Amino acid sequence: MMIGSRIIIVGNGGTGKSTLAVKLGNRLNLPVVHLDRLFWRPGWKSVPNAEFDALLAEEVAKDEWIIDGNYNRTIETRLKRADTVVWLDFPRFTALCGVLRRTLVWRGKTRPDMGEGCPEKIDCEFIRWIWNFNRNNRERYRRLFNPTENLAVVILKNRSAVKKWLKTIENDKI
Repeated sequence: MMIGSRIIIVGNGGTGKSTLAVKLGNRLNLPVVHLDRLFWRPGWKSVPNAEFDALLAEEVAKDEWIIDGNYNRTIETRLKRADTVVWLDFPRFTALCGVLRRTLVWRGKTRPDMGEGCPEKIDCEFIRWIWNFNRNNRERYRRLFNPTENLAVVILKNRSAVKKWLKTIENDKI
């Protein structure tokens, strides 16, 4: 499968967006941008929207990238430049299990895809966000992610599908 050089990866928390971004980046020799690294400052302090938008605009203006993360307020900005969307459309139970596993593995430490000084944590608000993610986002994503001659859309429904799809990707960008 031919894949572009400006790739968006979206999906519920715990579905493996950042892991996939790194694997795909290594396979295609593309730089990876984790939106959580742009958005979060030490102590889980978010950057102001204007600062986040400027950081994102700088990344999106580049010729090649893989950007992982949802941040729905800015998704259309990324879509205008993207040539490929990878949507990890997993069941919410799978996502929740992924977050619980990640929390155990990274407990008290900051993941490489997260802003510095933001140790892994889980709370009721985040669990609710995960549980409601598909209900709150699936229809909008279906409307936004229409394949065209300029936009390839890959929808993967589970971890097995991700592994199979990754095996089909070669260093053969569009």
